[in-house]
Amino acid sequence: MDKKIKVSLWAALIPIVFLVVSLAVTLIKFGGEAHIPLLLSTAVAAIVALSIGFKWDFLEKSIIQSISIAMQAILILMVIGVIIGTWIAGGVVPTMIYYGLDLLSPTFFLVTTCLLCSIVSFATGSAWTTAGTVGIAVLGIGQGLGIPMAMIAGAVISGAYFGDKMSPLSDTTNLAPAIVGVNLYKHIGHMIYTTGPALIIALIIYGVLGMRFADKAVDTEQIQLIKTVLSESFLINPWLFIPPLVVILLVVLKMPALPGMMIGGLLGSVFHVFVQGGSFGDTVNVMYAGFSSETGVEMIDSLLTRGGLEGMMYTISLIIIAMSYGGIMEKTGMLQAIMEKLLSLTKSTGNLIATTVGACVLSNAIAADQYLSHVIPGKMFAEKYKEKKLELKNLSRTLEDAGTMTSSFFPWNTCGAFMMTTLAVHPFEYAPYAFLNILSPVIAIVFGYLGITIAKEKAQEQTLQVIDESKAENL
Repeated sequence: MDKKIKVSLWAALIPIVFLVVSLAVTLIKFGGEAHIPLLLSTAVAAIVALSIGFKWDFLEKSIIQSISIAMQAILILMVIGVIIGTWIAGGVVPTMIYYGLDLLSPTFFLVTTCLLCSIVSFATGSAWTTAGTVGIAVLGIGQGLGIPMAMIAGAVISGAYFGDKMSPLSDTTNLAPAIVGVNLYKHIGHMIYTTGPALIIALIIYGVLGMRFADKAVDTEQIQLIKTVLSESFLINPWLFIPPLVVILLVVLKMPALPGMMIGGLLGSVFHVFVQGGSFGDTVNVMYAGFSSETGVEMIDSLLTRGGLEGMMYTISLIIIAMSYGGIMEKTGMLQAIMEKLLSLTKSTGNLIATTVGACVLSNAIAADQYLSHVIPGKMFAEKYKEKKLELKNLSRTLEDAGTMTSSFFPWNTCGAFMMTTLAVHPFEYAPYAFLNILSPVIAIVFGYLGITIAKEKAQEQTLQVIDESKAENL
């Protein structure tokens, strides 16, 4: 950012207001997509920036830098598209659905889904990997049991983000403490106080929701129809669990996400050719265009017709446009101008925690990337926590409680766009059922005002800090 140019709050609010209004009109009134409102908002942000003195070369570089931040996410999206297509064609997903219909009951389905996704995501450290593997399978099982898609997706999101937040293998779990200078395991330990209660309450709610389906007679004919159609269309065998197990094992063994997932996609192709009898040409087509199910049963066809590199282009284009908007807002200081205004609201500890939560949610909505929802508030609020003699692990925890947990609620955010494409459920539909993600920031705010589990600097640490600062001045 050009340090000579100071962006006023009113100038910063122009592209924000335009974004909110254009999205509301397009999504709610016309039922359109978020791409064009975001593109127009990017143009408005650029016009505002140019009008106050920024050069186009600077804005263009800001856009490119912002998009580069999302490149790993874009590459993972492309590989996930390949995985989904080959795993369906190879019979992996149909096999998981087939056996899951026998093992899971409607009453405990949502609880089991949340717990299963929590375990897998904790082991892998990735909400995306969990949603792209286990998530797709449980959606098929849940549909067969007559459970609404939005509820299932909400339970998947809750479980997936539990591990994404609590696992030492997760990138955001490492990023948040690194930004503010906190030990990783102290950070994770401090998050237990907010995430633990949130998970317990979420599981209780899922249990209560499950009771709605307890008296509902399971449509055994429907389930049998699904199983029959699956067994007629694919060779169903327990050996087909190998690809997802291999992917989970590779991630646990700390293989980078991209090569680990690519191996999973290639395994799906192997099973497609050597188990399901597909040709090499069919496999290549599935990798690109996805799998097209033609069983004649609408529910199965709608679930299994998906995947492929081409199927991810909608999401990738949305991410690129959103990151372009976020890049201009961040690099020109417009986002910072809004954050500085928020800092003026931090009179008490409760207000500070609540404002941090609000800043993280705002960053997810405006900057359109989960990482930026940690980086921007983390850098801006650190000094305020020190002023109030609060340990910085309070800040790193709040970054996760709000930044990590609300990222999937916005369809133009990288996380929301991924989940929307992978689970085929809009974020506005599954968000009300993603109870863990809703509860985490709420509990953080409540604890902030009540002073519960808010760690304060010890007197000895404060004295040492003063001595260190004194030495630095003398030098």
